[in-house]
Amino acid sequence: MDIRDFFTSNPVVAIAVSGGVDSSYLLYLAKKYASKVKAYFVRSAFQPEFEYEDAKRLTSELDVDLKVLTLDILSDDEVIKNPSDRCYYCKKRIFSAIIEEASKDGFTVVIEGTNASDDISDRPGFKALQELNVRSPLREAGITKEEIRNKSSEIGLFTWDKPSYACLATRIKTGEIITSEKLRKIERCERYLMDLGLSDLRIRVSEDNARIELRPQDISLFEENRDRIMEELGKHFAHVKKEPEAVR
Repeated sequence: MDIRDFFTSNPVVAIAVSGGVDSSYLLYLAKKYASKVKAYFVRSAFQPEFEYEDAKRLTSELDVDLKVLTLDILSDDEVIKNPSDRCYYCKKRIFSAIIEEASKDGFTVVIEGTNASDDISDRPGFKALQELNVRSPLREAGITKEEIRNKSSEIGLFTWDKPSYACLATRIKTGEIITSEKLRKIERCERYLMDLGLSDLRIRVSEDNARIELRPQDISLFEENRDRIMEELGKHFAHVKKEPEAVR
């Protein structure tokens, strides 16, 4: 299926945007080929502030109306217990909220940015999308991550080289209770490292222990700033460990 065929069949769409590479490119395509499009961003404890800022910048640059929803995801017991299929419960809550709001606005088709490179066999969240009849046009059209980045660069989307950034809940060890305090500590520390110039990183947390995952190409920059990094992260965690490995 050609992506234009999707929007010919579905000319009026509501799109869930995250501020990331995939949904940004999908929003560009929707703006180009659909007759009516509206973007929805869900703010919760799981989304860092910079994703919200990027979503606002993107929709402004593409001249697409953005509706921001606020969701208390930590009120969901199934989510905060952090089981291996936590993403299923989380996506169900988030997209149910988007569908409800989009319906009020006159939209019956909701789309999102899963692409053809994503392995859905290991994504409980995708099961929730299927159950809710949320469409994934990039995947349906066979568009890969590499194509998305290349095309995004060609058309000038600022997100084209943005590192993939899974939600903050993925940083907490499976089975360990998710709290607002843990999420905020992770966000502050990752933001601190990004401001130093490190990229595509993760801070994995288990109880009061933090493990920094870095790309191999960022190790030298980390070592240059090791003392200040350890001092800063030590304000939030009892033990901090560095693991120089590629982040998937």
